[in-house]
Amino acid sequence: MSTDFQQGRVALGARLRELRGDLTGRRLADTLGWPQSKVSKLETGRQTATETDLRAWAEATGHPETADELVALLRGVESRSRSWRRQLAAGHRPVQDTLAVEYQRSRRMRAWQPAMVVGMLQTAEYARAVFSRYADLHQSVRDIDDAVRARVRRQEELYNPARHYEIVLWEAALHAVLCPPSVMAGQLDRLSGVLGMDTVRLGIVPFGAQLDIPPANGFWMYDDRLVIVEDWHAELWLDDADTVALYSRVWETVTGPAVYGAGAHRLISRARAQLGLHGQA
Repeated sequence: MSTDFQQGRVALGARLRELRGDLTGRRLADTLGWPQSKVSKLETGRQTATETDLRAWAEATGHPETADELVALLRGVESRSRSWRRQLAAGHRPVQDTLAVEYQRSRRMRAWQPAMVVGMLQTAEYARAVFSRYADLHQSVRDIDDAVRARVRRQEELYNPARHYEIVLWEAALHAVLCPPSVMAGQLDRLSGVLGMDTVRLGIVPFGAQLDIPPANGFWMYDDRLVIVEDWHAELWLDDADTVALYSRVWETVTGPAVYGAGAHRLISRARAQLGLHGQA
């Protein structure tokens, strides 16, 4: 959990404690039908409130006029750390739709991904495999078909001449077989086709390249205003100038050894050959 996120939860908890005033925690819990431990966890920042929790708290403590203020504080906290548990409560498609807005707002997108092919370059069947595995991991709603359609629809932005994508993968992403080999072969063929696009500059960092920093997490940069970093438990949406500048330096460092054009094509072809699908196009 990020320090900023935890500090935000603690600050929100302090405001909740202030609104409770002389009302005991047990009395408030009884009024709301909650276990007393939930009141304590919310006030100490050990649990993240929902908007429903906050509106109920404002009403039960006699301060209904503060409901919007509390919700605004919560959204400020979650603007930096967006847990997958919450984001995937309604499935993967809403997450895809939210990202589509950021693509439409941006002109220059940069992506580093060491572990798998980035969503913007995924084939439908590869995306289906990825969504299925994450739905299993997070035990979330399995709206796989809707999520795949939303992802493929978002890829239409790749053909918009007003936008430019700089995408770099670690070679490991070409060998991480998260799907049947035939699907992976189609995905690698898709990457080969991307190499000729005017709006996309696709690079690959070879296994044997000298790395100045570890590959670490994947991330996207939207212009110079927003960075989205994926972790197992959450996405971090980072927009303060110092952090964006840090990720810009990370981008320049981690992608420095990347090869492009013919060099990238050789690495893709090598990965495809290792799938052992002889005789298949």
